Amino acid sequence: MQAEAKYHLGQIVRHKKHPFRGVVFDVDPEFSNTDEWYAAIPEEARPVKDQPYYHLLAENDQSYYIAYVSEQNLVADISGDPVDHPDIEDIFGPFENGAYPLQFQLN
Repeated sequence: MQAEAKYHLGQIVRHKKHPFRGVVFDVDPEFSNTDEWYAAIPEEARPVKDQPYYHLLAENDQSYYIAYVSEQNLVADISGDPVDHPDIEDIFGPFENGAYPLQFQLN
């Protein structure tokens, strides 16, 4: 049974354990990355595969990047602050009401 995604496209989320936040730009209903990527996560911190995974346009104090994060490691960001990732404008419209509206329809 697949879980329904808790977070939606354009929503800003934070990682529970690491100091970064990002905008959801895609959701996999369950783990869909490589076995190598999964194996690189320390075993004691490895999330289960049978849950939604989120592709994020992420930022921390040092840089911007793409993150792939399990639902169990995310919380909604309620700061009301925009994310400054340079690729946001390629996918989303202007920041409004704490989220980003999709600029166009993805497949």
